[in-house]
Amino acid sequence: MPTRRAFLQTCGALTAIAAGGRDVAAIDAPPTSRSFHLSVSPEALDAAPGLLDVVREVGVGRIWLPAFFYGEWPFPMETLRDWGAKAERLGMGWSVINIPLGHPGDSLGSRVGRVPLTPPERWRTARDVDGRAFSGTSIHPPAVAENVDAMRRLARAGVREVFLDDDFRLARGPGIIGGCFCDEHRREFQRRAGLSDARWDGLIDAVRRRELTDDVRAWVDHQCDILTAAFRAMREAAPDVALGNMVMVLGAEKAGIRPADYADVPFRVGESSFGDARFGALKGKTDELFSVLFHRRFAAPERAYSETTAFPADALSAPHMAAKLVISTIADVRNTMFMSGLSAFPIGHWSTLGPAIKRQAAFHARLAGHRPRGPFKHYWGLPSRYVGDDDPFSLFLAAGAPFEVVESPPADGATFLSAADVARPPETSGSLLVARPAPGLDARIRPVAETLDAVFALKRELAPILADVPHVEQDVPVVCAWYPTARAALLWNLTDQRQALTLRHGDDRREVRLGPLESTLVDELDAFNKP
Repeated sequence: MPTRRAFLQTCGALTAIAAGGRDVAAIDAPPTSRSFHLSVSPEALDAAPGLLDVVREVGVGRIWLPAFFYGEWPFPMETLRDWGAKAERLGMGWSVINIPLGHPGDSLGSRVGRVPLTPPERWRTARDVDGRAFSGTSIHPPAVAENVDAMRRLARAGVREVFLDDDFRLARGPGIIGGCFCDEHRREFQRRAGLSDARWDGLIDAVRRRELTDDVRAWVDHQCDILTAAFRAMREAAPDVALGNMVMVLGAEKAGIRPADYADVPFRVGESSFGDARFGALKGKTDELFSVLFHRRFAAPERAYSETTAFPADALSAPHMAAKLVISTIADVRNTMFMSGLSAFPIGHWSTLGPAIKRQAAFHARLAGHRPRGPFKHYWGLPSRYVGDDDPFSLFLAAGAPFEVVESPPADGATFLSAADVARPPETSGSLLVARPAPGLDARIRPVAETLDAVFALKRELAPILADVPHVEQDVPVVCAWYPTARAALLWNLTDQRQALTLRHGDDRREVRLGPLESTLVDELDAFNKP
């Protein structure tokens, strides 16, 4: 923790940027504005007196406090209300976060270790497909009943917004085909699906092979039904409380999450690069952007929240944390949620985040309500969602070519497929299907290694389809998101070096210089906005 002198010096440094930051706070903001939120614990607030003043000054308009954690109340309700009242006196709002089921590992990072890492003994553990026991991310009585009671208690305390943290899933982690395979859940599913013991054995084998058989699909749909029913029970217990779901990275049906079931509630779009090692890698950035773009297929922009997370709290540098804000701008995610478990990330980060908040809010004000378009197609099909390993072909997003999100392959451009979708190639009347090389690859699919060299070579080959859209001329890792209805393009330098770029459209060129991880908006692209 910093000394009090250092803390006060940081506060003073932030004052200079406060005026700009406050303009984009959530307080009294119109629906199309970017709002900024902070998930923070009383533990972290006690350890850093004045933290609320700091985050308020740079533009954070709401804090989210920890409430019900898988059978426990780590902080008294009076403590939550006291900190909420302090936030209100500063002109901020406050809400709470519940962890309904528990996480299969330490996802909290408490400095004092006051919160148990596993649910209480009265909650049963789960069994994975190989029969191994694990804690968290499963539903046995009395988990749902206790979560329902917690929602009622929060409603009586005056809480009006609650997020369920991303352990609200039935898979231990990304890429795992979830569900509890204990005897009780097995019998329940067999009764519902009319599944014999022999077919159950076939189901287990297919889950291990990641084969999307009819029985595997029925199993995954059953997990989604269980999780959705639990969510609805909590929502119905407190109808005056807005209940949201914080979906994990690429969270989808295989984890028991049917994204369409949460389209009418606050929806956290899943991210995963919580430390410098992961986010510092190029594919860490493109995978994260890929996941957010996928989830935005279901979440309305005003209901969409980011997961701008560092974990452990000091694992992500301030420049990387600031760079994460660009992802929400590109995808039109209106609400940024800063998170770091129960411990706050270093107080000095806010001197970097303040200007980044102001800059991204200004970009977002121009792009809100507009969708990126382009010939490179972002596609995540049902096989990837039901049985895939959550390793998308995402590097195309770094090619400097404009892209768009599609629910099914269109009749033009290039559509990038991941391994599970290759197994059942989607039908298309004209889009070039692209995937990593693999044995037995369908003849309709163009094999392209997921490397920068291979992606840039494909970009050069597809020059004719890029001629009618703005794109970056150089072979440099950069995101080029084009918004024709806004007459603008957003460029994001994905490297740690300064880059001199040319945004090209036919014979027209715009010269752009970007610092490390910097983004910029190229505006007034009338000449680029061809029909």
